[in-house]
Amino acid sequence: VQLVESGGGSVQAGGSLRLSCAVSGLTFSMHCMGWFRQDSGKEREGVAAITPGRGRRYYGDSVKGRFIISRDDAENTVYLQMNSLKPEDSAVYYCAAQAGSRACLSSRPSGYNYWGQGTQVTVS
Repeated sequence: VQLVESGGGSVQAGGSLRLSCAVSGLTFSMHCMGWFRQDSGKEREGVAAITPGRGRRYYGDSVKGRFIISRDDAENTVYLQMNSLKPEDSAVYYCAAQAGSRACLSSRPSGYNYWGQGTQVTVS
């Protein structure tokens, strides 16, 4: 199983970035997909999740109204559109996968079995 994030970088406050996570080695359409972030010295934080099937979306309070998660089951890819970025959004962003929908209902990293290597986002 491989999850490969891309799209990170440096941006000024108020700007936008779009992260992508390309997935292989599992049945993508049957997996909850989540985005997490972790800044140095802090715990990994759930940012957004999207269920398989109906594609229900869940967001952390700190990103609601600014970030949008989406998925393309034909391309085995999950996206995170990040708008109105703030310096406090700076972190390493990880995508994660877990079979079924249950993991999407909580923001706990422990609910996911598969992880990408992360991509750095820096907002100044």
